[in-house]
Amino acid sequence: MLRTCIHYGLHFLIPIAIVLVFFPKYWKKNYLIFLTAMLIDLDHLIADPVFDPNRCSVGFHFLHSSYAIVSYLILSIPKKTRIAGLALLWHIITDQIDCWMMLSDFI
Repeated sequence: MLRTCIHYGLHFLIPIAIVLVFFPKYWKKNYLIFLTAMLIDLDHLIADPVFDPNRCSVGFHFLHSSYAIVSYLILSIPKKTRIAGLALLWHIITDQIDCWMMLSDFI
C-alpha cells in the first residue's frame, strides 16, 4: 500500500512541484503535459497479464524500453519538445523507483 502511494505520488505530486518551480508561467499547461506522459502506460495493455504488481515496467514494455528512453532523452533537448521529453523521462524515473522498491521488498 505504501509503495503504491509513493508510486502515484511521484506520478502526480512531484510533477506539479517541478512545473511550479521550473516553469511557473505556464504551469497548468506543463502539468497537463506531465499527466499526458502517463499515456505511455498504454503499452501495458498488450502484456499478459495486463497488470502485474510484481513486474518492473522499465525494460519490459516497449514504451519503457531503452530505445524509448533514448528517444525521450532526445525529445528533452529541443525547446519545443523539452517539457514532453522531461515528462516522459520523469515517468520512467518514477517507474524505476517503483522497481527498486519492489526489489527491496519495500512495504
